[in-house]
Amino acid sequence: MENKKEAKAGSIFAGLTIVVCLIVAHLIYHLIMGSGANFEGGDNNNHPLPGNYLGIVYKGGPIVPILMSFLLIVITVSIERFLTLSKANGTSSIEKFVLKIKNSLSANNVDGAIADCDKQKGSVGSVVKATMITYKEMANANGLDKDQKIANIQKTVEENTALELPMLEKNLTILSTLASVATLVALLGTVLGMIKAFAAMSSAGAPDATALATGISEALINTAIGIGTSAISIIAYNFFTSKIDGLTYSIDEAGMSIAQTFAANNK
Repeated sequence: MENKKEAKAGSIFAGLTIVVCLIVAHLIYHLIMGSGANFEGGDNNNHPLPGNYLGIVYKGGPIVPILMSFLLIVITVSIERFLTLSKANGTSSIEKFVLKIKNSLSANNVDGAIADCDKQKGSVGSVVKATMITYKEMANANGLDKDQKIANIQKTVEENTALELPMLEKNLTILSTLASVATLVALLGTVLGMIKAFAAMSSAGAPDATALATGISEALINTAIGIGTSAISIIAYNFFTSKIDGLTYSIDEAGMSIAQTFAANNK
């Protein structure tokens, strides 16, 4: 039930994040970047003032606020994932926690190990606690041989890890999707800008190298924002997946230690 509530909350968060970021990006684009103060003659239809980057970015066209919303989404999701994974680690370092569990099991202090799990909290503490409860049940179980008991302990580790992983990986698909989509949308914005620039040149009659260069530079703003967003998204995605891999490795290490200890104490 708790995992279902967290999944629902995560879905609502993702939906709200996308909508809010789209609105904020459009407001920034039109109200701040499109302000007349950034342009010659106080009109955003004119050229940007020299060195005014807000006006320069505004001239990138209507694709710019979409790309800006992508960047805001990536930043927001990255912050949310960082906080979630930090919470999943628990109250102390995982290495110290796993060592405490090993020491408690070596002393055959199962209740102490469960108490350590309650103190640790987080995903690792939750999985190890469920495993320790099964450990305690198997130690007092009758009618099962040693291999069956060990298999039940290992099964508990696997099942609870499988329940925790979706929560840890939640919203990472947004980062992986934007890593590729941002570049494609940026390319679309650049192509549209180039078409607009060359169309203006053809209607003007005599070639104007300055006007063409200005149009191309404005079109390339989309590419710059899209590539930057994609780069940040890829870095964030790889960072969080490596953190999740570290968590699952720690859970596997703790589960293996629990199974080995059970085997050694129940010959």
